[in-house]
Amino acid sequence: MTEMQKLYLLVPLAPLFGAIVAGLFGKVVGRAGAHSVTILGVAVSFLASIVIFQDVQAGNVFNGTLYTWATSGSLTLEVGFLIDSLTVMMMLVVTFVSLMVHIYTIGYMSEDPGYQRFFSYISLFTFSMLMLVMSNNFLQLFFGWEAVGLVSYLLIGFWYTRPTAIFANMKAFLVNRVGDFGFLLGIGLVAAFAGTLNYAEVFAKAGELAGMTVPATGWPLITAICIGLFIGAMGKSAQVPLHVWLPDSMEGPTPISALIHAATMVTAGIFMVARMSPLFELSEAALSFVLVIGATTALFMGFLGIVQNDIKRVVAYSTLSQLGYMTVALGVSAYSAAVFHLMTHAFFKALLFLGAGSVIIGMHHDQDMRNMGGLWKYMPITWLTSLLGSLALIGFPFLSGFYSKDMIIEAVKLSHIPGAGYAYFCVIVGVFVTAFYSFRMYFLVFHGEERFGKEVEHHGHEHAHGDHADDHHGDDHDDHAHHGLAPGQKPHESPWVVTLPLVLLAIPSVIVGFFTIEPMLFGGFFDKVIHIGENHGVLKELAEEFHGAYGMAIHGLMTLPFALAMSGVALAWFFYMVAPSIPAAIMRTFKPIHTLLENKYYFDRFNEIVFAGGARLLGRGLWKIGDQAVIDGMVVNGSAKFVGLIAQLSRLFQSGHIYQYAFSMIFGVVILLTFWFNRG
Repeated sequence: MTEMQKLYLLVPLAPLFGAIVAGLFGKVVGRAGAHSVTILGVAVSFLASIVIFQDVQAGNVFNGTLYTWATSGSLTLEVGFLIDSLTVMMMLVVTFVSLMVHIYTIGYMSEDPGYQRFFSYISLFTFSMLMLVMSNNFLQLFFGWEAVGLVSYLLIGFWYTRPTAIFANMKAFLVNRVGDFGFLLGIGLVAAFAGTLNYAEVFAKAGELAGMTVPATGWPLITAICIGLFIGAMGKSAQVPLHVWLPDSMEGPTPISALIHAATMVTAGIFMVARMSPLFELSEAALSFVLVIGATTALFMGFLGIVQNDIKRVVAYSTLSQLGYMTVALGVSAYSAAVFHLMTHAFFKALLFLGAGSVIIGMHHDQDMRNMGGLWKYMPITWLTSLLGSLALIGFPFLSGFYSKDMIIEAVKLSHIPGAGYAYFCVIVGVFVTAFYSFRMYFLVFHGEERFGKEVEHHGHEHAHGDHADDHHGDDHDDHAHHGLAPGQKPHESPWVVTLPLVLLAIPSVIVGFFTIEPMLFGGFFDKVIHIGENHGVLKELAEEFHGAYGMAIHGLMTLPFALAMSGVALAWFFYMVAPSIPAAIMRTFKPIHTLLENKYYFDRFNEIVFAGGARLLGRGLWKIGDQAVIDGMVVNGSAKFVGLIAQLSRLFQSGHIYQYAFSMIFGVVILLTFWFNRG
């Protein structure tokens, strides 16, 4: 094993080591030991990723097996790494955001009794995600895929004494199982028809697979594989209709909201489809399916952000919408643009989540934005970094989000894939919606009248929905009546372990797009990694119009997306700073629409009635018919009754009279002889 291969191993194993020490020996090493060993592990992983990135930039890629787990016929099950430009980009993003979250957690979870356990979980989560992105075969991909799902289940239900947290993590687990069923079908079809699970070998056979059909159906095999894989991505990356778990995952502490929603679990699906570009490029039907699902998610999840009052839920719906944008880019074959937006989004979305957590600390764990206002005076670092994160999110020129988001919109505009017209409408309207809900949150939290420290009707309002999750004590003995500032109390800026990650995340949120757009989209950074068909070269067309990051930003000041974004900001300012009576009047006037949005398009209700209700009916039927009637009634009790019946009949022949026994014997002999002669 070469020195560089040892470094590859160090990247996932360093966080795993930290997770084991903090998890199994947490009481021995104490709080300081737990956060020190996990932060050190992730820091080592980040530094190793930088070295590997430089090595890949020098032209050294790696695709090899580290360990053969099993061989079944011609199918080999292996653990191996694929280290190329796509992998190292993901490694840098995952380890950097994870490192920021680890540091932030010291301040955020300082009073929580589960401190060591939390550090163990987030470090294990980092290991799982790294194994997923570094894999060179479907088996290891699936291992990482399921591992991030398992650890997210543990993290969402971290405060396991709360019924709402347990409900949320079960919901996340079950919805992801639906997606994973499709994912397994896709992998199963690959294994059955390609005879291998290794990426390179599968991609080499992609042309053959494109000419096959699924037996007994006539469906094109490549389309079935791609849609199966994408259904897995719909679960992990929270696309309609498998998005319902993500807003409820706010029940977990804020640091894991940043980790799950920014750089790790929800981007796994986007990364996987980009990695599978050689397969998806061979099925326009699959690309069209991806495009329509992504466009629907981008627009309609954005609408839900407008009616939320919980600060974390606004950011959660924003995540859903941005994941929709990434999925749209995948659908029009702009894989590089999707991954570019994945990277920029990771920084500013982690910043917004951690900023929301800082506000929650300052507000003594009140998450209702209607109880905030005027916080900029008391929390200047949180205010400024949140402003930068919000501007990056709405795509303000020169900031990171502008470059990635505008490229997606332009790519959709040029695409001819079926559904591109609908997708363009969704992403362009989504720009206005994003700007409106983002700055609605910004103005309500940081500007205007100070609404905290008063006895108002909104205190505890969100608690009915279980959104009071960010209390530092995860036990039922909390007095939730003390959430929020007492009359006369003022907010305070968070400690440096909370504000330092905000500043460090704000820097890439502002500059990373400017410096990386050219190499990542037009400079061949993803050459030989992402494959694009001849008829799907939208990025090639955009390359002809691209005249540098500075020129793009200046031109961006005169485009429709910029006008829509500024309109959204202006309308949010007018509605919530100047004339707050207008939103209330609109809500009353359009009550049915507001009710629809409040109930999240009734997806949860539908699932509850159809799937949960159906499962209950099935369970009751199996219990009544299968268990009580068949098993208990017929098999267990029935066999006992049958034996009793035979015994009762036998008693008739046990009378004690010799003449009856003699008659029975003669009668039996007559029957035997009759049977014997008839055979002859």
